[in-house]
Amino acid sequence: MQGSSKRPICWLGNTREDLRLSEPEVRTNIGLQLLQVQQGFEPSNWKPMDNIAPGIREIRYTGPKHYRVIYVAKFEDCIYVLHFFEKKTQKTPKLIIDAIKQRYKQILKGNI
Repeated sequence: MQGSSKRPICWLGNTREDLRLSEPEVRTNIGLQLLQVQQGFEPSNWKPMDNIAPGIREIRYTGPKHYRVIYVAKFEDCIYVLHFFEKKTQKTPKLIIDAIKQRYKQILKGNI
């Protein structure tokens, strides 16, 4: 699918609004990485989050503050952005993991 037309991004919960409230450099970096995903390429800084569910990935922004975008791109209809948050600790808080799992379940059930 590399180089093909862009798949739309489906923002779950308040992820889009949260990203819009972040610093311009963060928005630009995350936006460019999501564009790479839309075009069928890997983002420049990511890691798999298969411990949450198969196909879930984390885009990582590292600067004065650290941010994460959790997404899944394995579905044909769109790229689902499940969560955006500032990473303040080494381990992702359980509350955030639970929100990601819940939003992923919504996709599987077609409740989007």
